[in-house]
Amino acid sequence: MRVVYKRCAGLDVHKKTVVACRRWTKEGGDVETEVKTFGTTTPELLELVDWLGEWEVTQVAMESTGEYWKPVFNLLEGNFEVLLVNAQHVKHVPGRKTDVKDAEWLAELLSYGLLKASYIPAKPQRELRDLTRYRVKLVQERTRVVNRVQKVLENANIKLASVASDPLGVSGRQMLAALVAGETDATLMADLAKGRMRNKIPELEKALTGIVNDHHRFMLAQQLAHIDFVDEQIAEIEVEIGRRVEGMSLKPSPDNQSGPGSAPDEQKGDETETQLTWNEAVALLDTIPGINKRTAEAILAETGIDMDQFPSAGHLARWAGVAPGNNQSGGKRYSGKTPPGNRALRTTLVEAAWAAQRTKGTYLSTVYRRLAGRRGKKRAIVAVAHSMLVSIYYMLMRHQPYQELGGDYFDQRRKEAKVDYFMRQLQKLGLSVQVEPVPIQIVAG
Repeated sequence: MRVVYKRCAGLDVHKKTVVACRRWTKEGGDVETEVKTFGTTTPELLELVDWLGEWEVTQVAMESTGEYWKPVFNLLEGNFEVLLVNAQHVKHVPGRKTDVKDAEWLAELLSYGLLKASYIPAKPQRELRDLTRYRVKLVQERTRVVNRVQKVLENANIKLASVASDPLGVSGRQMLAALVAGETDATLMADLAKGRMRNKIPELEKALTGIVNDHHRFMLAQQLAHIDFVDEQIAEIEVEIGRRVEGMSLKPSPDNQSGPGSAPDEQKGDETETQLTWNEAVALLDTIPGINKRTAEAILAETGIDMDQFPSAGHLARWAGVAPGNNQSGGKRYSGKTPPGNRALRTTLVEAAWAAQRTKGTYLSTVYRRLAGRRGKKRAIVAVAHSMLVSIYYMLMRHQPYQELGGDYFDQRRKEAKVDYFMRQLQKLGLSVQVEPVPIQIVAG
């Protein structure tokens, strides 16, 4: 087998140790290897960098093991071409599993060019990804605290959620603040309602009549303060994300072209002159039903704005984990379960798909309705998410906004078959009909 990389290395990364194997294929075909174990603190990792540099190593491969690969990648990134590989793709021979064997196996596969690198964004995009993922965690934490507030209210016989759609809205917060302050008159608390909530004052008086003691007031005070704190954190994260996106839009997008496998700049020619900016990409994705500015930022933080790192829309869907499974053998198709992928991106797309299926007269809502009845709601939602991601791929490739196909897209595509179907149904009912096209009316401007 032809050697592709003569000086390379394989790393088996753990929490406290890194087992490194450097491999040197000499001119005569002789192979020299050396294995050494390093710690994972910064000084020890710098020793690893120097040790690899002694043999003039050019490529380094390591498995993606949780978060442990990141400190190693941070120090190797500027000195070597680092390939982060999927552990499932480099499984070793069963029964010969040790850290040393893993490192040697990675180095050997890398020397023959048999490893496929994972997509690793550049540092600016990785930092943006951290911010968007942390924002999701904060929103989830806020939801959990809101549920705890509801639990305390139920324990105190306060049925505010049965009357107000948002117990923590403007009116609800004022009522809860009065409750925490020691107010016991339900009429006075109900009178704090604002806007359309004032139409429900009689119902609010009944809902706010409960058995509230000092323990309930203390719990509510702590939980409301927690919600206010989380709201402040979310607002600060929003500002920082906006600042990062704006800063990344001020320069051409080399920050996207990161990891191994990305197309080199010289292959793009003059395309960099018309490179899509991050602000423009967010605006493009915002035109898709079910996707707002926040969702667009979360999606782009995962995928980047340059689709050259994905050979096709199908590769992107597979990477995100929203593509159908491919499991066939002996002419039989087995489970079509979607493969694992980028969990953060998949979750964001599924949430956007649920929002899109509630829109009226759109192509995405039609896709959902066509599949939900015979395949189930969850499969239909994944199909909508897949359709959205494919649209995103081509929108970013072509720099074009979303083009709505309409809710009648499938009917128009199979118009004659649809007409024949309904004609047959009417004939079964004993009716004879004649179909004529409706004349097009031209309205004078």
